[in-house]
Amino acid sequence: MVGVGYTLMCEQTGPKELVDQAIRAEQAGFDYLVISDHYYPWLASQGHSPYAWSVLGAVAHATSRVKLMTFVTCPIRRYHPAVVAQKAATIGVMSDGRFTLSLGAGENLNEHVVGAWPYVHQRHEMLEEALQIIRPLLDGDNLSYSGNHFEVPEAYLWDRPATPVPIALAASGPHSVDLVTEYADALVVDNPDASVVKMYDERGGAGKPRYGQAAICYGPDADDCRKTVHDQWRWATLNWSVKAELPGPESFVSATETVRPEDIEQTVPCGPDLEAHVAAFQKYVDAGFTDVAVIQVGVDSQPVFLDWAERELLPRLREL
Repeated sequence: MVGVGYTLMCEQTGPKELVDQAIRAEQAGFDYLVISDHYYPWLASQGHSPYAWSVLGAVAHATSRVKLMTFVTCPIRRYHPAVVAQKAATIGVMSDGRFTLSLGAGENLNEHVVGAWPYVHQRHEMLEEALQIIRPLLDGDNLSYSGNHFEVPEAYLWDRPATPVPIALAASGPHSVDLVTEYADALVVDNPDASVVKMYDERGGAGKPRYGQAAICYGPDADDCRKTVHDQWRWATLNWSVKAELPGPESFVSATETVRPEDIEQTVPCGPDLEAHVAAFQKYVDAGFTDVAVIQVGVDSQPVFLDWAERELLPRLREL
């Protein structure tokens, strides 16, 4: 059975409301919660960007069953890797072992607040060094590390869960898949790309979790949903090579000026049709993903969505 997750979108919701959504999502029956880790929203119209780790601490305390996961955290600029390991271990303790640390190479949008955004090859080098720091710390090692990008004279995590926090890692090609198989416990891919899943399986990932994320916009009026998606989600039409480099929400506004509502609806189903939303999820199942988190686009629709998910969506997804 595929695990069904619910996405806590920091870009579209304030911190208190995110905790309320997490509690309701657990009650509705979702298997796990993922939370975005941003400094800025993608678009100013989304209107929020609280500190994900403060929200995670509150969610860990306020829930009891549902698993938790960042989706994803960049450990190379805004956060030092040793501090990421400490944060992850703490959430692991607070959640009684329900937390998975999901990592990726990040975007300029969020990381440039502490300095210049490194070139792509340098970012990949930094990510590997970060993994060489985070993995042993989570495993309980007393670490000393000297690399080209990071220095850790000495570090040890005094508070860790009984079982080390699992690491999931975002990947899109051969090099990043190799990093997943060497340093991580699970794969993250942001689109239903069966070729990346196959590559991961062939390189040692068979039988391990593969996480994806499917955006939908449920609501009684399809036209209203289309307007919401165009207003808040049109940035998703951009290629990652573009999304990783743009420095702020105003850049995403400029880069998506020509995107029409019908363009984004091709990838985000809109309206009340249950089977259209199931089909978006099914793409990931067919591609070999073991766990898929649903994003409900739009802040005001979350309570209605969660009620509908409990009644109709989750029972239907359990059949897949």
